[in-house]
Amino acid sequence: MHAAHRFGDGSWTQGVIRFGKRGKLNPRYIGPFEITKRIGPVAYELNLPAELSSVHNIFHISNLKKCLSDETLVIPLEEIQIDEQLNFVEEPVEIMDRETKKLKLSKIPIVKVRWNSRRGPEFTWEREDQMKQKYPHLFTEQTNTDNTG
Repeated sequence: MHAAHRFGDGSWTQGVIRFGKRGKLNPRYIGPFEITKRIGPVAYELNLPAELSSVHNIFHISNLKKCLSDETLVIPLEEIQIDEQLNFVEEPVEIMDRETKKLKLSKIPIVKVRWNSRRGPEFTWEREDQMKQKYPHLFTEQTNTDNTG
């Protein structure tokens, strides 16, 4: 029974579908989108924009999240990158910190990365060499402060 998830026609929902996962199965939501029709006891039709024409517009309630009408949490559609498999593409925003991980026979430079997560700030530690190779633009402004060596 989905009593806690009742949506009336014309109400809004934040989130449409889980666009990809990173880390420990973190769902990613976009929206809000208007619910136009209830389809059965657990499915809803949404009014999706043309940019999401490749996405089917009927969703199971488990893929929807009630919108709390906090405008600061609304994700502009133009900021969302979706690949061909409809996975949300996260990109690093900036390098926050640096450290050197010491192993028995080697030292590995790592960086703390802030990602463009849709749930708020999200940070991970990544190998510096891999981040430089994949996202060199994040390191161009830090040449003066780079004290690792």
